[in-house]
Amino acid sequence: MSVSIYDIAKIAGVSPSTVSRALEDHPRIGAATRKRIQELAREMNYVPSTVAKSLATNKTWTIGMVLATISDPFMGRVIEGVEQKALEASFNVFISTSQNDRQREIAVIETLQKRRVDGIIVIASHLFERTPRFFERSKVPIVIINEQNPGKNMHFVAVDDVHGARLAVEHLISLGHRRIGYVSITNRPQSNQHRFKGYQEALEAAGIAVDPALIFSSHAIENHVKIGEASLEPLLAAGASAVFCYNDTAAIGLLAACHQQGIAVPGDLSIIGFDDIDMAAYVMPPLTTIRQPRFELGHKAMQMMLALLNGEEPDNQILPAELVVRKTTAALVNTGSDVNSK
Repeated sequence: MSVSIYDIAKIAGVSPSTVSRALEDHPRIGAATRKRIQELAREMNYVPSTVAKSLATNKTWTIGMVLATISDPFMGRVIEGVEQKALEASFNVFISTSQNDRQREIAVIETLQKRRVDGIIVIASHLFERTPRFFERSKVPIVIINEQNPGKNMHFVAVDDVHGARLAVEHLISLGHRRIGYVSITNRPQSNQHRFKGYQEALEAAGIAVDPALIFSSHAIENHVKIGEASLEPLLAAGASAVFCYNDTAAIGLLAACHQQGIAVPGDLSIIGFDDIDMAAYVMPPLTTIRQPRFELGHKAMQMMLALLNGEEPDNQILPAELVVRKTTAALVNTGSDVNSK
């Protein structure tokens, strides 16, 4: 049978309220009494009732977390960041997925609200383009990771996508590349728009015209690896000597296609990704990329959530990205052809 505070109170010879306060380290209970009751609770294997705690505080001590998909390798470290901070504050995290579907995301968020979670953290939401007011009607605080559209009841933590993309393209330009492709991911509209903007800004700052033939986009393909694979032929046909991919997953797909077609990387084609997922350092050759502080994104999102639950109004945060140079980018080799000097 489970042990209650009444059982502890009976053995300790104090009131149940004294036990409750002692277990919560209440300053009104003397240090010696607190220590004796806490030791007794451990000896009796006392487990606090979350239901009783919820009734007493009007909190469920739970945070709902909504992911676009659990298969995205970007998500793991972000989740770890959220969970570490949540556990420090005695919160549990419930994870649900939207499977990249707007209607399912709405249904998941509404279900979490019905289950009376204290707050919701969403990664890579699909709702902003069509239903931005949905978040303003939320009954609980919402923190968004990697989308930058603040609303009435919404706050965000994001990486600086524009600056990160500029770092990627500036790196390629510094290596002598001028025919630089971009692999676009259409099911990430907001962040894709920001990264494309950084791509454009870096080219324009170097006096290089943006060529639509070097922009690969596919609405027919959802899988990011497949998008990377499919981009190789049209980008080579357009004379690309280097490619900036929306994320590492697409870059790894492009790298695989190069291997299958006998295209040397970085000898024939330089490739750079975005995210710095764990696999990026282990593909062959190791992928040059833009590192997102994934753990920090999750940690700061949960920190922001705790502030909101405490009645505070925290500022939205945009974190810097970092260039990580590995082995998939190299200086442009002058072959005597004018293809890469257009």
